[in-house]
Amino acid sequence: MGLLDRLLGRIRRGREGRAPARGAARGDRGILVFRHTSEVIRAEALLKEAGLAVRVMGPPPELRTGCDLVIEFPLVSGLSARQALARAGLEPLAIAPVGRGLLEPVSLFQVKDFGDHLMVRAANMKLTVDKRSRVIVNVSGGGCPDVPYLAECLVGQRLDQAPRPGEVGHTLCGYALQLAFEEMLRQCPG
Repeated sequence: MGLLDRLLGRIRRGREGRAPARGAARGDRGILVFRHTSEVIRAEALLKEAGLAVRVMGPPPELRTGCDLVIEFPLVSGLSARQALARAGLEPLAIAPVGRGLLEPVSLFQVKDFGDHLMVRAANMKLTVDKRSRVIVNVSGGGCPDVPYLAECLVGQRLDQAPRPGEVGHTLCGYALQLAFEEMLRQCPG
């Protein structure tokens, strides 16, 4: 039995006899764990279409196995989320509350200011922009085959004129770069 199976077993059984961890104020949120990142991407779109307030996060360290993602959602929407996913034939590997000391998803974003340039990292993809001109100066990271193509499409383009990475990329790296692109638009409004 692997580490992931043992942890999922603990999630399913609950944490009998243990009080919630101090500062567990996020108990109103839960995470959906899927076997593959492609399922997370599909589930996110389905749940947003259903009107649920979800966000993709990095998995808790206890569940990390590689290029992983989880979906954080309001626990009160758990039944609606499960029904929306079931209609599409998607079933999460596990559903667990957040803030119980074991499972805390992590932000996918890191923002670094280099003075004239701003870099946003989402998962393993990095997007760097000249803050004054809003021109994309670098795309790096990831290991998917479309990363060089994405860089070719984006570098040298202004944020407001560049193609959306999610429209030209078709891998997890393209998805992560789309998240970085969206965060960069928030960080560097036009």
